[in-house]
Amino acid sequence: MTGQGRGPKEVLKVAATSKPVLVAGAIAGVIRTQRRVELHAIGAAAVNQAIKAIAISRGYVASAGLDLVCIPSFIDLSLDGLERTGIRLLVEVRQR
Repeated sequence: MTGQGRGPKEVLKVAATSKPVLVAGAIAGVIRTQRRVELHAIGAAAVNQAIKAIAISRGYVASAGLDLVCIPSFIDLSLDGLERTGIRLLVEVRQR
C-alpha cells in the first residue's frame, strides 16, 4: 500500500550537491515521526544523491525495527519559473 490518503507528507528537495549523509539524517528524522517522507530530485546527479541517501537512512532506522521501501514516480516541478520533469521518491515504513 502506498499510503494514499494519509494526510500531508514532508517534502525534501535533493540537489546534485546535496550530501547523502545529511539527507539520510533528515529522512530518518521524518520517518521516525511521520512514517513517510517524499523526496524530489531533478537530474541524474540529484537522483543519484537521493538514492544513496535512502540507502544510508535504511541503516539509520533499522535499529528501531523499521524497514523502508521506496516508490519512485515522475513529477512536474517548477524550477526558476520553468516546468521541469523530476523524480518523486516516496519513502515509507514497510508494513509487515
